[in-house]
This record gives sequence, C-alpha cells and structure tokens, in this order.
Amino acid sequence: MFTFTVMIGRKLRTFFNPERFQGWGVKKGYFEGWYFKMVTSDARHAFAVIPGIAIDETGNGHAFIQVLDGKKKTSSYHTFKTASFRASSHAFEVWVGDCYFHEKGMTLNNIELEGELVFQGNVPWPKPWYSPGIMGPFAFVPFMECYHGIVSMDHTITGAFHYDKQNIALDGGKGYLEKDWGRSFPSAYVWMQSNHFDNPKMSFKLSVARIPWVRNAFTGFIAGLYTGNELIAFTTYNQSSLVQCNITNDFVQVELMHPKYLLKVMVKRDEATALAAPINGFMHGRIEESMTATLWVQLIDRKTKMVIMDDIGHNGGLEVAGNIAEIQTN
Repeated sequence: MFTFTVMIGRKLRTFFNPERFQGWGVKKGYFEGWYFKMVTSDARHAFAVIPGIAIDETGNGHAFIQVLDGKKKTSSYHTFKTASFRASSHAFEVWVGDCYFHEKGMTLNNIELEGELVFQGNVPWPKPWYSPGIMGPFAFVPFMECYHGIVSMDHTITGAFHYDKQNIALDGGKGYLEKDWGRSFPSAYVWMQSNHFDNPKMSFKLSVARIPWVRNAFTGFIAGLYTGNELIAFTTYNQSSLVQCNITNDFVQVELMHPKYLLKVMVKRDEATALAAPINGFMHGRIEESMTATLWVQLIDRKTKMVIMDDIGHNGGLEVAGNIAEIQTN
C-alpha cells in the first residue's frame, strides 16, 4: 500500500510537469529521452546530447546517452545498466551513469564530451493545469503512442566541453531543450527547430506527424514561434489547420493556418546523421537528423495580409522519418 501510494504521488507530481521523468511504475514497452541542443556563439560547433531510458516489451532495458556532433555529422550511442538511471519526481533532474541533467544545465563525465554547462534565460512552453505543456488536451489521453514536451524554446549557455582533445567554450552559445516519451516514434513525421535567426530573440519549432487514434490515424501538428515577447502556437487542438506539407529530397515546405495568422515555412535540407530511435520501447529503430538545415519562416496577419515576421534560421535541426506519404498533402 505504501509503495502504491508513493507511486501515485510521483505520477501526479510529474503529470502536470512534463519536463520531469514520466515513466514511474512502467515495466515494459517504454522509452523516455531528453534532447539537449547546444550551439557555440560562433556557430563552429553544434552538439545534441540525448539521455534517456528504453525498455522493450519483455522488460529488458538499458539507460543511454546519445551524442550527435552536428558539424562533423557523427554520432555515438552509450548504453548503461537500467540501475544507473535515476530521476527525481520533484524537479527535472536525471542521472545516467556519472552524468547529470537538469533544466538549468548538465554535467558530463566519462563520455566523449566532458564538462559542465549552465543554462540561463530559459523560455518554457506554458503549462496551465487544463493544458499541461505542448500536448495540450492530448496529454490526458492515456493511449498515445508518443508524447512530447518542450522544456526550453531558447536559453543562453555558459561553460565548456572537453572534446576531441580540445576545450570548446560554449559561453554565449544558445540552447534548446525538449523531450519525448511513450512506446514508439510516429510511423511518419517531420520535425524542425532553430533559434538562430537574424532576430536573436526568436525561436521556432514545428512537427507534423501521423498519430494513431483508436482504430484509425490522423495527421497532427505542433508549431511554436517565440518572438521574444510572446509564444504563438499552431496546434491540432487550438483551431489551427494544416494547409500544406510537401517534402522532397531537397526541401520541406509546411503551411499552417491559425485563426489570426498564416505560417509559412520552407526548409533547405542538408546531409543528416543516423541516430537510434524507439520502437515499442527499445532503441533499435533508426532516424536521421541534420543540425545544419536552413529554415525560412514567414508569419502573416490573415486579416490585414501584412507580413509580421520574415526571417531565416540557421543551425536548424531537421528530421524527416518514416513513410512520408502519410503526412504529405500533395
């Protein structure tokens, strides 16, 4: 009874705080991972560090830390015993082996990146009780294949990494932090992100995915444009609609319509790097990610037809995965 009560308490504390570990009590067919993106102030170096845990359908699992060097286009996957994964239910704090991850930074030891970083000026996605995080009301649906959370749309970095026999200073660099948890990534999706626009306060993320739903499926989308003053959301649940999703070998084009705005996005694809991805909890799937895509983002006022924002984002993260015909509109 005591253990059950403790578990329920943990689940309630974390449910309305999606940045925290969500997998309390789950024994099989489950993954959870956090995506830390970091770019140096001169944009010569770009890294993604992804800590997490994966458990297959038989209950066998491991903790992991995945590292992506976005400029060299290399990646590595470090596995750890599940017992080396620890998390707090009172705050976003995760330990994997000798590494420590939290909302305001990370400490890395005994992998190819070593050092300590501190994040400042984090821009979280709003999480009112009736809409906990970027999933909105879908957060309350218990059978979703994959859940998503934004921890910080944008923040500055201080600290340094020791990597490849050199010290890499990240002072003044920029970061982005999100997470996923559930069973598997969608069968088809496109994901993009950049916070390196001409407007230094601007940050943008967008994803379009095929979402299983009872006995059918639908195409869902989530986009957030942070202007430096406000966060404008385009989501399946806020009366927005997907106008266009067109994907070729060279470009990705997406248009979303909001009651007030039209969002146009064009992405120039670049060479991508293979990463491990979850299938029914275990990380034996493969996706490819680029950290050097270029994003053109335009925001238009639907009533006046005026262009409110027109900017180009660099050092863009981009993933195009699965059977993309499922999410194409033409």
